[in-house]
Amino acid sequence: MIKKIVLKWSFILVLLVLASCSKNQGNGITNINIGTHSNNELKIQIDVTTKDNVQVYAEYWSDKDGIKNKTTSPISKAGLEHSLVLCNISPETNYNYQLVTIQNGEKKPSKVYTFKSRKLPEWLQKQFKANCPKPELLPQNFKKGFMLLAKRETPGTAYIVDYKGNLRWYHTVEGTGFKVAHFTKDQTILSILGTNDEPTSYGSEILEINLQGDTLTHIKKGQGDFKQTIHHEILKKSANELVTITVDQKIIDLTSIGGKKQDTINSDGILIMDKKGKQLWKWSVFDDLDPLKDKDLLKNKKDWTHANSLNYDTDGNFLISFYNNGQIWKVDSKTGKVIWKLGKGGNMKMAPDTNFSQAHAAHIDQEGSLLFFDNGVDKKQSSVFALKVNEKDNSVNLDFQIKLPKDIYNDRMGSAYMINKDLFLVCCSKRHITVLTNKKGVLLWALESEIPPYRTIFIPEEKLKPFLLN
Repeated sequence: MIKKIVLKWSFILVLLVLASCSKNQGNGITNINIGTHSNNELKIQIDVTTKDNVQVYAEYWSDKDGIKNKTTSPISKAGLEHSLVLCNISPETNYNYQLVTIQNGEKKPSKVYTFKSRKLPEWLQKQFKANCPKPELLPQNFKKGFMLLAKRETPGTAYIVDYKGNLRWYHTVEGTGFKVAHFTKDQTILSILGTNDEPTSYGSEILEINLQGDTLTHIKKGQGDFKQTIHHEILKKSANELVTITVDQKIIDLTSIGGKKQDTINSDGILIMDKKGKQLWKWSVFDDLDPLKDKDLLKNKKDWTHANSLNYDTDGNFLISFYNNGQIWKVDSKTGKVIWKLGKGGNMKMAPDTNFSQAHAAHIDQEGSLLFFDNGVDKKQSSVFALKVNEKDNSVNLDFQIKLPKDIYNDRMGSAYMINKDLFLVCCSKRHITVLTNKKGVLLWALESEIPPYRTIFIPEEKLKPFLLN
């Protein structure tokens, strides 16, 4: 209720601060209106009217940074009406901007205008706190980069934060939370949305937005072949193909082990569909495993395997990790055949120092190793593992293991991503903390968050240009 009141008041303020200019600029601009975009304090919208069919873009800079550090907006399509969205805005800051029209290849700038951004709403303040005793030890790519985190409870919010803990971008959805958020190569944020009634990382909607906050895709359970609850992962295979993990159910007779005649087993599957919800490919754990061979089935039937991450190997096949059986599988992305299973009870020869308990965010890192966050439930100490998988002799050897301090032990969720060959960004979700660690487990930086992020994803600055810059 408080947030709704704040949003309503903010919207009224936007109406009050709209600026208008109706003077002809000499470059064909006849009118300018400026305010916030979708009531977001870190996005400024400029609506421009021109007398001719031209393209328009904005160049803008803060008083603090000066014109040498100006940012350029995307260019509008040719027409008479143009809406430009300015990102990379800091709160409570004075800005200058010019509008440039393009006609027949000729660029004409307007005079310089000014605006002042407003302060962040109270509910967005003090969300993050960075701690860095020695900033000189941080690599430049980390200082220049950003991090994506998301709030899973309603109202959901996706955040992009810099290494100083400053909120640099956000997007809010009402009625649902961002259960999982993924930054794509197309500079979009692809997410699973779900209500508070749905389990932690489970949802029934897929949302893709661009960095200007515009909705590109929004599919809800029930559309097309999208019939199952989805969870823990959402990927973009191509411009029109989405990949996710599904809850896959099987009705089976469990009277032989003390269950019901028609009992339900909840397990996991992989679904590829287009942006209209049409199924293009599917796979199920039931294609490979017989539930009746599990002696603990009655105890685990409500969430039998609990897949928690999905990614692509370098050869285009799937890597999928499971919490409940402590394994990572490789699955052929064409035939659905399981190529290998590593971990407890797997079919790969594991070196003694490669034993882990529960993997999260399993993926191939820049050095070619299988990198993942290990909850470490068996030893009550979380770790980052990098494993060398040799498919020729079915062996798994340790590249390295980073043992995290025991006081940030994290028994559920989490992620780990390589910043460079020596430093790793690690999210300890239940501790509300993200850390930068070296291979010895020495913490160089930490980010405390009011929310428990499912993952913290590092985004290099070059992948966010021109929308966000440091």
